[in-house]
Parts: sequence; structure tokens; C-alpha cells
Amino acid sequence: MRVVIRGAGDLATGIALRLRRANMEVVMLETAQPTAIRRTVAMSEAVRKGEMRVEDLRGVFCADADAVKRAIASRDIAVCVDPECANLAEYKTDVLVDAIIAKRNFGTKKSMAPCVIALGPGFAAGIDCHAVVETMRGHDLGRVFYMEGARAKADTKVPGEVGGFTHERVMHTPCAGVYEPVREIADVVKAGEAVAYVEGQPVLAKIDGMLRGQLPAGLVTREHMKCADVDPRCERIHCFTVSDKARCLGGAVLEAILHLCN
Repeated sequence: MRVVIRGAGDLATGIALRLRRANMEVVMLETAQPTAIRRTVAMSEAVRKGEMRVEDLRGVFCADADAVKRAIASRDIAVCVDPECANLAEYKTDVLVDAIIAKRNFGTKKSMAPCVIALGPGFAAGIDCHAVVETMRGHDLGRVFYMEGARAKADTKVPGEVGGFTHERVMHTPCAGVYEPVREIADVVKAGEAVAYVEGQPVLAKIDGMLRGQLPAGLVTREHMKCADVDPRCERIHCFTVSDKARCLGGAVLEAILHLCN
């Protein structure tokens, strides 16, 4: 079975790893300029680097259908630049998973594949897709909705709680411009310390903790764009392994595939 995943950020990567370990073939679709914060656990980095290893699996950038075939034959995860799904037919898609986690629908339709699964707000089960997965942390995280019209919870615009903090752990760009990091992922930082600069203006940590993720150097950003994340728990391994949320969503997508395709 071949699964195409829209998005290759950290949550999409957690899904990809779970499906690949279940012996499904995985193709991930990204933009030409990925904006994942948790780059150390995001297959989107294969677009920039040519390949990316997350835990025990490798993602390989594929420029065409032949490269996808080679990656699949090597039991790797294929990563393509195709944000609009323009080449969906070439991937021989059995299942399409929208894991962009954009809080809205960027063109995913139930007709795009025999089985279409979407994550988070912006989708209605049975209308936009065959199943919707809840992405909000809490009691229903990972719940799969199959009933027609069912939706995930609306976006609260408050980041999930980590170590007792929500919006305090996330940083945004002070203005539009080129992102210039001065600290590395897994560095321990203090509140008020600059982790990067944009056009000479500092991006300041709001709390003490470990820099779990940030945008790559040289990326052209928008004003108030999410650019970095501090984890107050200061566990270095958390920077280099798939999160609990990503694993949970991966299990939910696996459930949905088996339920819908069997």
C-alpha cells in the first residue's frame, strides 16, 4: 500500500515513520522552502539537504517519478517538492493524508485518492475526506472521526502545553526578512536571550529552557512568523526523537487506514 502525505514537518514525519514501520510505502510532499521549526525530526529537511534521517528511517529527496521508485525500492521515504499535489497520479496513491496541520484546507478533496485522511481543523469527514483526526492535545488527541460532517476542534490559537507553558515557549519573527540564528537546536537558553536575528532585530527567548527547534539560516520570513520553540523540560533527547503527539497522530492515521481500507 502506498501512502502520500501532504506535508513533511515534525508531525507529518511522526506519521510517516509509523506507517513505514508498518510496511507501507510512503511519499511525502513539501514546499520548495520548508518552514518546519523542529527540523531535527522533520523529513522536510531532505529538500534542503538531499536526505534526512529521523530515528531509524531515512527520507530521500526525489526530483521525479524515477527517483521516487528508487527510494521506495530502497525502503526509504520519498520526499518531493509538490505542495499542490500536481503529480499525484504519478505516485500511484492508495491513501492520501493531509498532515500540513495548517488549521485549514489547502485543496484536499475526497476524490483525490481511494482513501483520504485529514488532520486537524478545516476538514469535514465524508465531505472533504473520508476521516478526520483530532490534533488538539487533551482527552481526544488522536481520535478519528468517520461520521459524515464530523470535524476536529476549532483552532484555539494557543500552542499545546509543554512543561507548564503554552504561548511562552514559542517565538515569532519581529519583522519580515532573512532569518539568522545565533544559537543551535539543543542549546540551553535563558529568558531574554537572543536565539536569532531578523534584519538586525533580535528573536528573544521568553522562558528558560532548551531550544527544541528553529528555522534554518537564510530563510526569508514574514513578520510574526513562528520561528523557534523552547522546551522547559531540557531533555536533549526530545530534540532528536519524534514527539508523543506525533506518535499518537501516527497511530490514529494507521487506525484510519486499516479501518477504511479493510
